[in-house]
Amino acid sequence: MKSLEELKAIREKMQGSVAFRSEDTNQTRVVVGMATCGIASGARPVLTALSDAVQTKAIKDVAVTQTGCIGLCQYEPIVEVYAPGKEKVTYVKMTPEKALEVVDRHLIGGNVVTEYTIGALAK
Repeated sequence: MKSLEELKAIREKMQGSVAFRSEDTNQTRVVVGMATCGIASGARPVLTALSDAVQTKAIKDVAVTQTGCIGLCQYEPIVEVYAPGKEKVTYVKMTPEKALEVVDRHLIGGNVVTEYTIGALAK
């Protein structure tokens, strides 16, 4: 077990890292729901496809991350895109193929793929 001093040092180091990441307002965040419902619906291959595509295509200022439950289990796998100065876009019932299309059309091209959004299901 670590000493209390070592744990405090680790905590301070990590808090600085988290604060630094949250202050990067020019970065687009792509968040994949990876709770049990998301994983069971196929979120892991979607996360892998997004992450690999962003790295392979060397897309700058885009971070692909994961989160827990988003709260819309019936629409899993869910991908949310948070772009600076824009409204959040929620993509639902994603597949790796749809994810690659989102990378090309939305993250690179700047156009929301509306047919994959939660709003398209309401029509």
